Amino acid sequence: MGEPHVRSPNWPPRQPGPGPGEPGLRAGAAAEPAHRAELGGYGGDPGQDAVILSVHDIRVVQEAITLARADGEPGGPAPNGAPGGGAPGDEAPGGGAPGGGAPGDEAPGDEAPPGIAGRGAEPRLGARGPGGPPSRASSASSTPSWGTVLATTVRLWWQRRVRSRAAGPRWRVMSVLLLAAVLLAAAALAVTLTQGHGGSSAPGPGQPGSRGSAALRAAAAARTAAAGWLARQLAPDAIVACDPQMCAAAQQAGIPAGRLLVLRAPTAGPVGSDVLVATAAVRQEFGARLGRVYAPDVLASFGTGSARVAIRVVAPDGAAAYTASLRSDLAARVSASRQLLRNPQLHATAAARRMLAAGQVDARLLTVFAALATQHSVRLLGFAPAPAGASPGLPLRSADIAPAGPGTRAQPNSIQSLASFLQAQLAPYRPASVTEFRLPGGSPALHVDYAAPSPLGLLGKS
Repeated sequence: MGEPHVRSPNWPPRQPGPGPGEPGLRAGAAAEPAHRAELGGYGGDPGQDAVILSVHDIRVVQEAITLARADGEPGGPAPNGAPGGGAPGDEAPGGGAPGGGAPGDEAPGDEAPPGIAGRGAEPRLGARGPGGPPSRASSASSTPSWGTVLATTVRLWWQRRVRSRAAGPRWRVMSVLLLAAVLLAAAALAVTLTQGHGGSSAPGPGQPGSRGSAALRAAAAARTAAAGWLARQLAPDAIVACDPQMCAAAQQAGIPAGRLLVLRAPTAGPVGSDVLVATAAVRQEFGARLGRVYAPDVLASFGTGSARVAIRVVAPDGAAAYTASLRSDLAARVSASRQLLRNPQLHATAAARRMLAAGQVDARLLTVFAALATQHSVRLLGFAPAPAGASPGLPLRSADIAPAGPGTRAQPNSIQSLASFLQAQLAPYRPASVTEFRLPGGSPALHVDYAAPSPLGLLGKS
């Protein structure tokens, strides 16, 4: 093949048609439409304005058309000026064929493919003469659109021109730098997302989520503490009224399910129970009736605020009747305590004497101490304080005692003899527990504990 194939306007005019020794037609060698002479930059002679496509350019265009057809994109008849429907000479600016390369860019020695004669144009491109119909190739329904052909041509040009340069040192350095930048950006994004998830899943102090979680934990801790107190301090036959959550905690602490009265809304109240566990749900259900009607006094309390759990004494005959019974029992305890203080076998500390004189001691302790002092010499060391949150005026149920002197051979006065006497009592005077412990000086002593709630009226009316 010859070298360049673009004829400039000052080329000597030739007659259209094949010249001597030329076996093919030049692209656009057919008769030129009349409007062609009006286009700027061209002469009126088709021979002068003709563009010769190289074998390389024709191959690129053919391959682009084949790939576009294979992609399955439908395309109608090519618009005027596109391959398959344009007039001769409507190539891309600069005289290049639709592949991006100028005519003559083919490698030396390239041979024309079958169907191309000499340097003439491929008949399948759909060139038509003035007023002639388009060729069958351009009118086929599978002919791709000009946009598809152009996109495929650019892609092929990129693959053949740019990729070959990417193997150079400069392109390798740029590729490494680009890859490093992408990796750094991805790492920064991952760190940001991780910090974001961490902040949302673990609220800091003072945030609403943190306060809500702390309130839930506080309520659960209060229920657990109340359940443990019930299992240790409550009478073995006492019935407990509680909400479902609190009853579950009490059962887990060891209280049998048969002793639990589950309060479900709506409910008629804690009728038939001995104590009522007042949680936030119970307080919301009963409101002011809780203390005024059902359970006026508190035995023990755990937690604060909305998490507070109070164990209350149920008044079976109403709050008014309970208050009257408590007042009468207090008077009877004061009278019994004064008599006990006059017993020479009972040696009470100053603090213990004050509590006895005020009638603050449970009637069961007063009765048992009076009986114990008839056989043994007893030291009354003191009384355990009321539980936290307990209502004032409720009797104290725990005391510490120790033997006062050795006693006699017939009637020894020892820790074992005192413990045996206490454990031999019948209900309701038998203690819930009798525990031996050591005083600071090393001498033994007993801790006597009675179950809650304290029964009223054991001493009779004063």
